[in-house]
Parts: sequence; structure tokens; C-alpha cells
Amino acid sequence: MATVNVLFDLDGTLTDPGEGFVSCITHALSKLDCLRYSPAEIRRHIGPPLEETLEKLLDGDRAKVQAAAALYRERYGSVGYLENAVYPGIRKALEELKEREIALFVATSKPSVFARRILEHFGLAHLFRGIHGSELDGTRANKAHLIAHVLAVESLARASTVMFGDRSHDVAGALANGVRPIGVLWGYGTQEELAGAGAAALCEDPSQIAAVLAFP
Repeated sequence: MATVNVLFDLDGTLTDPGEGFVSCITHALSKLDCLRYSPAEIRRHIGPPLEETLEKLLDGDRAKVQAAAALYRERYGSVGYLENAVYPGIRKALEELKEREIALFVATSKPSVFARRILEHFGLAHLFRGIHGSELDGTRANKAHLIAHVLAVESLARASTVMFGDRSHDVAGALANGVRPIGVLWGYGTQEELAGAGAAALCEDPSQIAAVLAFP
């Protein structure tokens, strides 16, 4: 069946959240007197759900994880979400897909309230039929659960849907739902990570998105 629905991860796929992520993690850990990581070490954790990342950075201390998540989102909601940038070529690629009448959706582990704010800020929200993310309480932060939710509420056929993402959990979430996963190499995951997770194809640049979808 031809591809008619495309799901996109947000962080590391549509936009580069590096500056905001690092600054907000640094802010949260500093407030808790738990900062022992360099910016480069923090940057490597971009992609998975926030609580999962904080679990690793705080050695599983649940009380500190919850406190750090609140501090992170406090700063992120005011300035952190603006410390972000659309990857070169993404806007053009999305516009071309929309012109082909491909239905575009965002499926991100980031809370949907922040995802929509980011896409509206960059003037991209109107290109998507649906913007789906987690809830602030962590509901649907798991990528497999999120993609299942998107397929259900948007009534999408698995066989005609693909998922673009830059980390292994994007690939795993798609595979768990019978959706074809495509890894992108301009984000934070490596070729080895994505191929090892089972990506059906790899995309090196946003200009290749249409070709990877087998459009002329």
C-alpha cells in the first residue's frame, strides 16, 4: 500500500533542541546540587522521555527525578522551548509532502503542550493534521504507546503509515505498532543505533525524505 500518512518525531528530527535541553537540565540539576555532567554529556541524552533521562542522571532517585522534572519544565516553559532551531531543509520537505496530499503528524514524547508551542513559534503547526505528545504526568511518554494512540485517534492504517525519528525508541515504537520506521541521521542518534534498532531505511538529509518514501 502506498504511503499516505507520515509521523515525525520532534526533537532531533524536525527541530534541534540542544541548547534548551542542556540549559534546562543544567538549571534543574544545579538547583538540586546534583550537577556533575558536562554539556556534552547532557546533550547525549536528547531524545528519550525526560523522566527516563533524569532517572539515569540522578541514579534512579525518584524524589530527585520528580523535583528535577518540575524545575526543568519551569524553565523550559518560559524560555527553554525558544532555545531551539528548525533543521535546515525541514520546512521545504514538509511543504513538499503536504503538496502531495500526504497527511503529516507529529508523534513526540515531549508533552503536547510544548510541542504545539514550538511548532507554532516556528510557523510549522499548520502543516500537520495532528500534533501528538505525552501528558505532563508522563502518560504516553512511551513511544510505542504514543504511536498506538495516534493510529487509533487519527484512524490511520498501519500499512500506509511511516515514522521518521532520530533515536532507537522511535524505531522500536514504530515496529511495535506495525509501522515502517525510518531513521534520520541529522539528529542525535547514530547510524549504528538506528540500524541496530531495526530501521527499514536511513535518511541522511531532509532533502531525501521524499525519495526515501519512494516518491519521484
